[in-house]
Amino acid sequence: MPDKPIAIVTGVGPGTGSAIVRRFAAEGFRVIALARSPDRIRALEQELPDTHAMICDVSSESQVADAVTDVRNRYGSPKLLIHNAVGGGWGTFLEIEPQMLERNFRVNVMGLLYLSREVAPDMIKAGTGTILVTGNTSAVRGKANFAGFAPTKAAQRILSESIARDLGPRGIHVAYVLIDAVIDVPRMRERLREAPDEFFIKPSAIADELWHLYNQDRSAWSFLAELRPFAEKW
Repeated sequence: MPDKPIAIVTGVGPGTGSAIVRRFAAEGFRVIALARSPDRIRALEQELPDTHAMICDVSSESQVADAVTDVRNRYGSPKLLIHNAVGGGWGTFLEIEPQMLERNFRVNVMGLLYLSREVAPDMIKAGTGTILVTGNTSAVRGKANFAGFAPTKAAQRILSESIARDLGPRGIHVAYVLIDAVIDVPRMRERLREAPDEFFIKPSAIADELWHLYNQDRSAWSFLAELRPFAEKW
């Protein structure tokens, strides 16, 4: 269907990214799934209608520019961008290699900048569009063991707010989703074998909230949305 709205979703892996692709594909979007590894996105491309896999490292300005240009030429201008790609790692400021912080900054912050700069001009012309960014509690607190990660998520949240303040009056909704939970994926279940079900957040529930944000009435847009399991201490 040539008139299907176009969504770009970054960081499509086996958890949140795949759930987002499934949710928006089910709602009638043509979804462009971006990832550095072809394995998961190729499988989704085969499984879901009008879902297209594209290899892209969002930390590369040239790769982002090429990918969005390709999307625009093949399918049309994106109506929705969901930046879910994440660079992470653990360690105190004395333990980490400084390159970790720099690498994570390129994915989490520069990737958002590159992507937004590519998709925003057409959204501005249309007077409508949505940019959603998935984050976590590292965006608002710097725990000792997250020195190579938390600063980049805090910067990502602030950049998202700057973009929102610029684009909101132009009719483009920008929102940041702060996920205060461990995401329910096999590797985390394996790592936290003793944790009860209520400790985890479901990827499909995150995708549902993104769909809700996308559909918010423009008279009541959210910028910062916080998600956590009902039993989470906070």
